[in-house]
Amino acid sequence: MQPENSLVEYGARRVIVTITAILCALLEIVDTTIVNVALTDMKGNLGSTLTEIGWVITAYAIGNVIIVPMTSWLSQQFGRRNYFAASIMIFTVFSFLCGNATGIWELVIFRFLQGVGGGALLVTSQTIITESYPIEKRGMAQAIYGLGVIIGPTLGPPLGGYIVDHFSWPYIFYINIPIGIAATLLTLQFVRSPKFYAKTLRKHIDFLGIALLAIAVGSLQYVLEKGHDDDWFNDNIIIILTVTAILGFFFFIWRELTYKNPIVELRVLKNGNLRVGTIMSFLLGFGLYGSTFIIPLYTQSTLGWTAQESGMLLIPSGIATAFMMPLIGKLLQGGVKQQYLVAGGLITFFLYSLWAYKILTPDTGADAFFWLLIVRGMGLGLLFIPITTLALSTLYGQQIGQGAAFTGMMRQLGGSFGVAIITTFLSTQNMSHRMNIVSHLDKNNPVVQQRISMMTKGFMSKGMTHDVALQSAYKALDYSVTKQAAVLSYMDVFLYLGVLFLICVPFVLLVKGNRKKKVNMAEAMH
Repeated sequence: MQPENSLVEYGARRVIVTITAILCALLEIVDTTIVNVALTDMKGNLGSTLTEIGWVITAYAIGNVIIVPMTSWLSQQFGRRNYFAASIMIFTVFSFLCGNATGIWELVIFRFLQGVGGGALLVTSQTIITESYPIEKRGMAQAIYGLGVIIGPTLGPPLGGYIVDHFSWPYIFYINIPIGIAATLLTLQFVRSPKFYAKTLRKHIDFLGIALLAIAVGSLQYVLEKGHDDDWFNDNIIIILTVTAILGFFFFIWRELTYKNPIVELRVLKNGNLRVGTIMSFLLGFGLYGSTFIIPLYTQSTLGWTAQESGMLLIPSGIATAFMMPLIGKLLQGGVKQQYLVAGGLITFFLYSLWAYKILTPDTGADAFFWLLIVRGMGLGLLFIPITTLALSTLYGQQIGQGAAFTGMMRQLGGSFGVAIITTFLSTQNMSHRMNIVSHLDKNNPVVQQRISMMTKGFMSKGMTHDVALQSAYKALDYSVTKQAAVLSYMDVFLYLGVLFLICVPFVLLVKGNRKKKVNMAEAMH
């Protein structure tokens, strides 16, 4: 019997543990994206600037990504059930305080502490679900967990848009309270801690490791979140924090590899499957959060949709992913190699990106997105479960929590890198396309003159004088150029994202799994 089988649950108990873990994963992930659509209301209500209100998202992400790598160690110190329950309580309490915040910096501090509580929910949920199922059903376990992780970012914007439109922004935090209370009670009653955790309480806590990790990851997250707004390396703070992040990671790795009781067990990365899974998790985060970020941005800024309309657009994608999850789980249980499914997911994502590149216009209708986003949902389903199963398939005992922490952190950082790179790329491409279009608009060109003349007459027919009408015609032409440049920039993003995923396919197919483990898993399935 394998070590993790001591925590395998059966019947109603397994169902309750699974539901509890998914609820917590959803709580954490929905809160990552639900705030995005409420920023304008918060800004007006709290009297803050656009830069200040951006910290509501940044603070949560920093708190989140600092705590994720430490979750396995903290579970060992306090017992997994106790740590998980405490994290839910912290998340719930600070959700309440976020809703009651009366100033922007008060809200930012509460969001950071909410992120610290939320960081544990995602990774620990994955560990709990993985260990609650026997090894032959791990593919299905990851499929169930994946429902929360993939649907969460999709559910956030429409839910946030609905709450903001029908209630007020504090309620995006208040909805966490009843779910958090229920999840805490279920955790204390049904979730079990591994027995070996009780023996691992250490006298020598790696405070230096904790400090180096917090400094390195916090600095990196700040650079990724704020780099574009602050003009990257033209800003002294960005330069200082980039150097801090690099040095912080260097000394953190050195500390963890030489200290007797490290806060993060880096040696678990000797496992080849986990190394591949960690890299692929980064790519998954890049695609998942990048595409979740860019579609609402395009529909709101270019097509003029409301936040709720943009959020609702992503629902078909979430439904497609939910439909795919059990099918992928069955394929994995049937012995299909994870590498083949991941390659299929990457190719599907390439097709989705190419399709998006083809359909984007300044006037694309909602109907054009439906099947496109169905394909996106299928691609995410093909990527998520096989990647997480591949990463954790040859780990046992404490290693599962450590491996889940690495994949969780890399997925989060992949999303941050994705949003930062896409934002910067959009900005530079937008300027380039605008200059290119303007260079072809010669005011002496008869076609341009005719267009200006027709627009001027149109404005004059509405009662404007010739001078005002001519000025309005030039403004309308400038607006048209700006919109066209923006569309071309979004098209470029999708094209390059697609090429990135396609390039990864051969590398995934070259990955060699642990044959012995695969034989054992196949035997267990039969």
